[in-house]
Amino acid sequence: MNNFNNLNIDKDMITNLSSLGFTKMTEIQEKSLPLILNGEDVIAKAKTGSGKTVSFGLGVLNNLKSERFRIQSLILCPTRELASQVAQTLKSLARYKHNIKILTLTGGVPYKPQVHSLSHKAHIIVGTPGRVLKHLKEDSFSCDDINTLVLDEADRMLDMGFSEDIQEIIGYLPSMRQSMLFSATYPSTIEQMSESILCDPKMIEVVSTHSNTTIEQKFYKVNPYEKPDLLPKILDEKYQTTIIFCNTKVQCNELADFLDEKLDIDILVLHSDLDQKDRDETLIMFSNKSFPILIATDVASRGLDIDDVDLVINYDLPHDFEVYTHRIGRTARAGKSGCSISLVEDELYFDDLNDFLNGDLKLQGIAKINDKKEFTLTAPYSTLYINGGKRHKLRAGDILGALTAGIGLDKSDIGKIDILPTCSYVAIKNDAYDKAHNGLSNNRIKNKMYRIYKR
Repeated sequence: MNNFNNLNIDKDMITNLSSLGFTKMTEIQEKSLPLILNGEDVIAKAKTGSGKTVSFGLGVLNNLKSERFRIQSLILCPTRELASQVAQTLKSLARYKHNIKILTLTGGVPYKPQVHSLSHKAHIIVGTPGRVLKHLKEDSFSCDDINTLVLDEADRMLDMGFSEDIQEIIGYLPSMRQSMLFSATYPSTIEQMSESILCDPKMIEVVSTHSNTTIEQKFYKVNPYEKPDLLPKILDEKYQTTIIFCNTKVQCNELADFLDEKLDIDILVLHSDLDQKDRDETLIMFSNKSFPILIATDVASRGLDIDDVDLVINYDLPHDFEVYTHRIGRTARAGKSGCSISLVEDELYFDDLNDFLNGDLKLQGIAKINDKKEFTLTAPYSTLYINGGKRHKLRAGDILGALTAGIGLDKSDIGKIDILPTCSYVAIKNDAYDKAHNGLSNNRIKNKMYRIYKR
């Protein structure tokens, strides 16, 4: 029953879904897609990693008339990172049909190039409320043909103070449209907003994306001064990718320095002091498995599509229980299992968290943490930086061809390829890295020489 073949969608779309590895629907997809494809307004309560992007993505594409080169769908997201990931997923889903243009409109990047891109028209806009509203006020694009509106992570947008911006954006849209609202939680503010945005919506709820069987949750009672020396005991070679969450950027930096000195491990740090370029690069190099550990504040816990995280460590427990669920939700995605380890200073906090999760969680002493012999944490890949990207008409296939046909690397030596507007990042297996770097430095990609840097 939960097979995509059972949906009333284009056969070419189903073939493309299969090529992307989507064969069976997740719970949110199975519950929402029949309603979405039927044109219903939908409110869906589902946590990060549930597969919601595919749900509304297929709805957006189902409503799209690609031959009509007008903006027909608007998707609002709370952060630039989430908007970028949603746009990337939509582009993958849209591969079955040629010439579908998707534009991303977010802050943190220059405004005028976005205006220039809009002048060439598009089918779908994915953006953050503040930047989308600015374009609307400047009359950068018309909403007359928009037939689909999506609010992704609506609760997060309200938390960030976007309520008035969203309401103002709605004023520009046609009243006859399909609207979808996706949210991890459903506070009264979401209910109030939905009443003014959606028409007779159908409510869908997926209780939890993660269960105790997919995420092994461990809690250890600690004193604050014990925490740094416990980390080497917690980290393990069997966890190839680990996110460590701290509550402050100062703590992130101090912990990174400590682990670098103690274990000589290459570590990435992500917090609000990083500019957008550094944040993009940090996330790319962690997600492509070029670094085994990312230390982050909660800027990374939500709205970021970081897959295949083996271990999440709550070095500091968050003040908000919902944030805890978003943090551990970085692991055990797409049906995989994962582990979370939390260092608990306050037993009363743990009791309240246990009640919130309706769980039977155990708080253990640090004596239960087994001390290990010396070990080495190494990433399987390293990253090459190319000073050319989308604006240079560079595509992933061009880079892949240069590395395989041009230099002689095997496809298995090449990991993720990320193409940004002005640069590209390529993950290369460590034993093939020098060959790739030297080869690209001395050969052309798509008949052009690019500067190649090690990251």
